[in-house]
Amino acid sequence: MDQTPFLLHYRYPIFVTILLLLGTKLWKVYINNQADQQFASQHGCKPLKRWKSSWPFGLDLLLKAFRYAREERILAFFLTVVEESGTTFEQSLLGARGIDTIDPENIEAVLSKNFDDYGLGLRKPHFFPLMGSGIFTQDGAEWKHSRELLRPQFSSNRFQNYEQLKQSVQNLIACIPSSGVVDLQPLFFRLTFDTTTFLLFGRSMSALSSDDVAGQESEFAEAFQVGQDYLSHRGRLGDFYWLMNDSTFRKACRTCHRFVDNAVAKALDDSKQTTAEAKDRKQYIFIDALIQETQDPVVLRSQCLNILLAGRDTTACCLSWTFRLLARHQKVLDKLRGEIMTTVGIGEDAPEPTRNELKRMTYLNLVIKEVLRLYPSVPVNSRAALRTTVLPVGGGENGKSPVLVRRGEAVGYCVYAMHRRKDIYGEDAEEFRPERWEEESMKDIGWAYLPFNGGPRVCLGQDFAIAEAAYAIVRIIQMFPRVEVPEGEAGMKIGEEKQLLTLVVASAEGCKVSLKRV
Repeated sequence: MDQTPFLLHYRYPIFVTILLLLGTKLWKVYINNQADQQFASQHGCKPLKRWKSSWPFGLDLLLKAFRYAREERILAFFLTVVEESGTTFEQSLLGARGIDTIDPENIEAVLSKNFDDYGLGLRKPHFFPLMGSGIFTQDGAEWKHSRELLRPQFSSNRFQNYEQLKQSVQNLIACIPSSGVVDLQPLFFRLTFDTTTFLLFGRSMSALSSDDVAGQESEFAEAFQVGQDYLSHRGRLGDFYWLMNDSTFRKACRTCHRFVDNAVAKALDDSKQTTAEAKDRKQYIFIDALIQETQDPVVLRSQCLNILLAGRDTTACCLSWTFRLLARHQKVLDKLRGEIMTTVGIGEDAPEPTRNELKRMTYLNLVIKEVLRLYPSVPVNSRAALRTTVLPVGGGENGKSPVLVRRGEAVGYCVYAMHRRKDIYGEDAEEFRPERWEEESMKDIGWAYLPFNGGPRVCLGQDFAIAEAAYAIVRIIQMFPRVEVPEGEAGMKIGEEKQLLTLVVASAEGCKVSLKRV
């Protein structure tokens, strides 16, 4: 009987098969490269500048990115990379080619003009352990359907949403001491959690509304922060995102899921009780609309977590940056306080502003616009090409020629850096100056200003977010007209403060201010 080992007996057929497979793959690569070159030639594409990486696979910049992240200065690092490499450049990270840009024309092409050429790429596997499948991780028909389910929440419920906002801000103000130093940032996160859970479930689930949930909300908030931090690191690792999946991350995911699962379970129970009151209720509640589509608790949890991320974190960060900036720019605060005094009044007896009064406060809206320029809600984002396509600018020596984007390649864009371009916003682009928005040069800013994304995926809740921020700012200043930097706290240049970049950019130092009623 032949005792030759199986692999040796068939070594020649196996060797030939491997050669054939390898040869076929190389041939496909060659054919694709030829097709790409022909496509590039037809569209006048020119080569991109490459980023200033010294080590193979961009490992030096990846290590720098993690070091800056630990130092809570990651966006400052991104500004340095852009300064050294240009406004659109090619990156090669861990063997994968991609393109980074802060050119408005390119961002418009990705998000709007050539929207169908791009998808979310690796966002879904990056986010899945925490966020599951929801509106911010979905593409195509799934995403369109989720968006249509969410749209009525903002178009149909304006009165209910505003009334809830007023109550939530009143609850927040009740938590602020009559005078002294207070860190507003955690209160702002409670406020936006309060309003967002109302949008989701038709009831608030924040400690601002009930002491019963204080411990649960605190546990959720801490775990959600940890989870988002891991998501940001997973994003920087590209195809190697799975390396960031340790027990700390998994525990944070379980904690967040447990909190939302409880709310989903209650909504499912309530949906089984068809009362006359429920039938007559005119308020549109997101979870009720979802339950009509599916009663799968995992699907419901995922959609709710996606909305929580957008509604809670973005507006809370905007409010925190606003009061940090106002405390350090007293001339801006004086002007804003004067507008509030003229429009609705200052003091404990001053009436609450209406929606129309908020819209009439021109300077208030310029302040919010300038805050979102310096600290956009989502400072870094990306898309991946679904097919070979082009970006309009960035190629050639002068950077004016089109650029080839191959199928599967990522295009990253940093709104934070674009909003600080001095050739667009002037030499004082890194300064907080709301008046810049009254200048003629800002009238047609277009895609150079992008605090709420753009194109078909533009933020559905931007009007509510601005109204929430505006109302909270006015009411706090009405009650506490004096907002100052705490005594002994050193001033710091804008952009040099410590920042926490997860999916949003938060102040790592909180929002500690001295508030006084007189």
